[in-house]
Amino acid sequence: MGAVLINMPVRQGQDGAITRGRRARDSAGFTLLELLVVMVIIGLLAGFVAPRYFSQVGKSQVKAAKAQVDALDKAIEQFRLDMNRLPTTEEGLAALNAAPANEPNWAGPYLKKDVPHDPWGHPYVYLAPGTHNNDFDLMSYGKDGQPGGSGENTDIGNW
Repeated sequence: MGAVLINMPVRQGQDGAITRGRRARDSAGFTLLELLVVMVIIGLLAGFVAPRYFSQVGKSQVKAAKAQVDALDKAIEQFRLDMNRLPTTEEGLAALNAAPANEPNWAGPYLKKDVPHDPWGHPYVYLAPGTHNNDFDLMSYGKDGQPGGSGENTDIGNW
């Protein structure tokens, strides 16, 4: 039986060798199928990693809110030591940065910067007297900005 020849061009390379088949330029690159397989693999990896990453972001915001509540709590306690009283609910946390009217004992500002918002952009809630067996309540309503909730929406306070 004789050899079956396929109609392939015959070329002589730069080194003088004779080769059969397509030019190297024609076979360089990736096929559409190879690109689709890579895209599917990347999509699967992103599907596994993204939920874990975003849950960590939520946990970080809760931790940041707890740290801010603690720092504000300390500033309010310093205000109490200087003034022999707590800021009223009406004065709120603004009394930490601006002296209340007719208060010669005010030794603030008690914060280096303005009163921050919680990590979700909501203002902290200050109540005096407190409702959680405290002299005052300082809280963030969490991600949803509403009382109650669970997970990232749970209230974070100084109690």
